[in-house]
Amino acid sequence: MEIDDPITPTDNYEPLYLEAQPNKRRRKKSIVWEHFTLETVGPGNTRACCKLCKKSFAYISGSKLAGTSHLKRHISLGICPVFRQRNLQVPNTPGSRTGGPGTATDPPKKRQRVSQGAARISFDQDRCNREIAKMVILHEYPLHIVEHSGFSDFVRSLQPQFSMLSFDTVQGECVAVYLKEKQNLLNLISGIHGHVSLTLDLWTSNQTLGYVFLTGHFIDADWNLQRRILNVVTVPSPESDYAFNQAVMACLSDWHLEGRMFTLTVDQSLSNETVIGNLRGLLSVRNPFMLNGQLLIGNCYARVLSRLAQDAVGAMRETIQKIRDSVKYVKTSESHEDKFIELKQQLRVPSSKNLLVDDQTMWNTTYHMLVAACELKEVFSCLDTVDPDYKIAPSMEEWKQVETLCTYLKHLYDAALILTDLSYPAANTFFHEVSKIHIELTHAAMSEDPFVNNLIRPLQEKFDKYWKGCYLVLAIAVVLDPRFKMKLVEFNFNKMYDEHAESWIRAVNDSVHELFLEYIAQALPLPALEEGNEGVIKTETSQDGFQEGNLVSTVDGLSDFEIYINEITSSQHMKSELDQYLEESLLPREHEFDILGWWKLNKLKYPTLSRMASDILSIPVCTVGPDSVFDTELRKMDNYRNSLGPMTLEALICAKDWLQCGLSPSTTNTTATPEISKAIVKMEV
Repeated sequence: MEIDDPITPTDNYEPLYLEAQPNKRRRKKSIVWEHFTLETVGPGNTRACCKLCKKSFAYISGSKLAGTSHLKRHISLGICPVFRQRNLQVPNTPGSRTGGPGTATDPPKKRQRVSQGAARISFDQDRCNREIAKMVILHEYPLHIVEHSGFSDFVRSLQPQFSMLSFDTVQGECVAVYLKEKQNLLNLISGIHGHVSLTLDLWTSNQTLGYVFLTGHFIDADWNLQRRILNVVTVPSPESDYAFNQAVMACLSDWHLEGRMFTLTVDQSLSNETVIGNLRGLLSVRNPFMLNGQLLIGNCYARVLSRLAQDAVGAMRETIQKIRDSVKYVKTSESHEDKFIELKQQLRVPSSKNLLVDDQTMWNTTYHMLVAACELKEVFSCLDTVDPDYKIAPSMEEWKQVETLCTYLKHLYDAALILTDLSYPAANTFFHEVSKIHIELTHAAMSEDPFVNNLIRPLQEKFDKYWKGCYLVLAIAVVLDPRFKMKLVEFNFNKMYDEHAESWIRAVNDSVHELFLEYIAQALPLPALEEGNEGVIKTETSQDGFQEGNLVSTVDGLSDFEIYINEITSSQHMKSELDQYLEESLLPREHEFDILGWWKLNKLKYPTLSRMASDILSIPVCTVGPDSVFDTELRKMDNYRNSLGPMTLEALICAKDWLQCGLSPSTTNTTATPEISKAIVKMEV
């Protein structure tokens, strides 16, 4: 084909008309060519050269046409350094054209080849700053990431107009995110009708500083169980008897919780009787006790289980080390593992567990390692026949002891597994689980097998101490479960205490009724007293022969009938909400029962009891997060975070927790009490 006309540059990806077509009008040149010239660099190879910065771009290569989109971006997005510099020096005034089409102050406009609804998104520096702050918070990036050259280059390649942030700027943006989310959370808490329970956890650092994490647990106005980190308080001397007091006082003041705190759960292994006594003294002044303070301070269930597991493993330290070394021998050498697998296949040993070396900072990994090794004990016992270098096989008696250990570790593991659920379970979940462990350990401690007796008795004594401190809270919580009420308490206590069960059952029943009466007293308004008649309740009487609150009428002849109705009604009202609730039939036991949803539906039927249920069911039994349930050591603050100021550290940790919970203004309660909801969140710097 002969080319009659020269090639004419066209708009983006438009077909080239290489052959002259006299009956059709030639297409107009793209406006981008006011900034570019075409240069032929070889046969069939033409490049576009920027008139300003002299950079060249691909345009025609053989039969392929690159189009002009990349050329337009070079000018319109300010990628061209010369164009960007001129544009900064000569600002473009809206509605004016200081230069001709395509001049430095007037970037080339793309022809409207898209739908009319499409609009270009404008660049927003402030929004980008907020998003970077959220990125730093959510992913725990160091604040100085914004000063890394690689990060700067990456962001500028996405948006050349973006002005990079300094360390101080991104720190301020993170604090701003924290303050905004804190105000939302403060509004949410101020809108609830019940109390807030707290947990206290301690982190350490290489600098011997302590970091007290205070987490609030409560049920919101929609009957959802909420869990939020409220404060991270840096304490210079965590071993001090008053270190926890400082943190708790800061939390109560910061969140307006004086008089609204219900319980405090701590890891009591970190504290002595003096520390607990100091906390009780503080809370007695700032917070009225419920049920004489019997529910006030609880112990961390996860820490108790962890210590029991560590004690059990420690009692068999030498045997477990043999198994650990055997697993290492197999897993750290491909040739050893090949021989092990070949022998397993020859012996036809069934095994569904993966053989892995444990992480001794997480006791569940030790449990899994022992279970997997026990399934393969026959292979380990015969491994020396095919691998003479293997000489550390445990004896069959030691394997038997480890299998016994795993039986009791399984009870602890199953109990701890409940705590790893991201949707934190309500308090009614734990009574049966905790009492089941108590029963198993008590029976094992009385075993005639000396090995079992010596292994379990110390565990049983420690767990019994925990049980006596928590059984009342857990029992009251399960009484407020309409599937069980007092029946599960009676059933379990009869199994646990035999002829002494009645006194334990009575203690729970009396405590439930006493606590209910305290809630009634809180809800009752003070009676109006006449002047000079203190202690006498004022009663209004109408002129028509009716006494307010009384239906007796002297007009018709049915006065005796109305008296009869009043007597029946008053006798029915004497039966409390609690008694009515306990006397009603149990609900069918369903595994996926939504206890909070049930109380939400029945709060009008049981107005006082539902308030009590809201507080009791939100009591936390664990001070650590789901990812720390199996930890054998206290968590340690890393050196980078330890270098941050206390205010910045608290802002980063709390904001991450709140952002992950998805808290937004739409979830807050706009009907919060004025004196709290109008409080402005501030940070002292």
